[in-house]
Amino acid sequence: MKHITSDAFLPGPRYRLAATASGPLTKLTFAAKDLFDVAGTPTGAGNPDWERSHPVPQAHAWAVSTLLNAGAELVGKTVTCEISLGILGFNQFFGTPANPAAPGCLPGGSSSGSASAVAAGDCDIALGTDTGGSVRVPASLCGLYGLRTTHGRIPFAGVCAQAPSFDTVGWFTRDATTFARAATVLLEEPVPDLASAPLLVAEDAFALADLEVREALAGPVDLLGRVLGHAPRNIALGMPGELAVWSAQRNILQRHEGWRTFRDWIDATNPCFAFNVARNLTLASGFTDAQAAVAASLRQRVLARARELLEGGAILCLPTTPFTAPPLGLPLQELDALSERISQLTSFAGFAGLPQMSLPLGTAGGKPCGLSILAWHGQDARLVAVAEAIERARS
Repeated sequence: MKHITSDAFLPGPRYRLAATASGPLTKLTFAAKDLFDVAGTPTGAGNPDWERSHPVPQAHAWAVSTLLNAGAELVGKTVTCEISLGILGFNQFFGTPANPAAPGCLPGGSSSGSASAVAAGDCDIALGTDTGGSVRVPASLCGLYGLRTTHGRIPFAGVCAQAPSFDTVGWFTRDATTFARAATVLLEEPVPDLASAPLLVAEDAFALADLEVREALAGPVDLLGRVLGHAPRNIALGMPGELAVWSAQRNILQRHEGWRTFRDWIDATNPCFAFNVARNLTLASGFTDAQAAVAASLRQRVLARARELLEGGAILCLPTTPFTAPPLGLPLQELDALSERISQLTSFAGFAGLPQMSLPLGTAGGKPCGLSILAWHGQDARLVAVAEAIERARS
């Protein structure tokens, strides 16, 4: 499949938007994925027909406004996969943002441009969204800190939705200190002091990763245990084969919700899509309410397992992605297989609405791979505290 490497930012004149006040993020810059509304600027959602058929927003998205009010300067909108449907980062219309950490490779998506911009040093912070892994995956492949927040934790106002019961706001930085500064603002609470906590290692999730990724993350897992004050304890997320079942059912429910989000616009506009996006939407249109109900019922099983593991305060870790950044130019059949492998690692947090943070702690074959930490609902700031402690321990 052909991929034209592009700049992380949307084509056309670059603009800057000054901070609206001084604050804890003064002198920092940020970018926003082209799903976030910026007043007076079109929101394109990665598709020219979306931009053409939607009015220019008159107000900022909540997250954009919050960063501006905290002293950060907006330096532009970044490329996203079309209507956020993509996990590897390519876009037929605007090209594939470069992966500065792995040149010649995919950056991960759909927040690909945001990750690319931060990894290249073009901004300090970049906003993304995570529905099925779209912050976690590019964070891993581009060697960044990235957080999928607890579902509903950050207002989604002013952001193009995909699957509302999965959609979350997240962000990227190159270092944990800057990440924590942004977290204090976006989570509207201070990052706490790190407390001792049990560390759970998801053996079945690690078994899905390439050998080189497992080996690259072994040391970071041990370090994480030392920082948390507990030896790692191996557990299984599910029964044998369950991760694949959860992935398949999460995919049904997410696509069913996505079709309901976009179908009226598609019917009215007849937009042009890349083949893979059009194909996935066509498949989504065929899922029935009964199939979605079965998937939603399985979500309760995943949520119960998450509660059992994490409600008492434990931290869970697993590989963020099962491999490092794939090369550009792979055929669609291979890209589909890679996406399916990723989904088995991202579906647990997505189904259960958990916060999950990818830490840039591994390198395999000269390319980054992330170690993810998960906690119970609302404990996003705890994960940031862990990231800061790990960064201090490594310095």
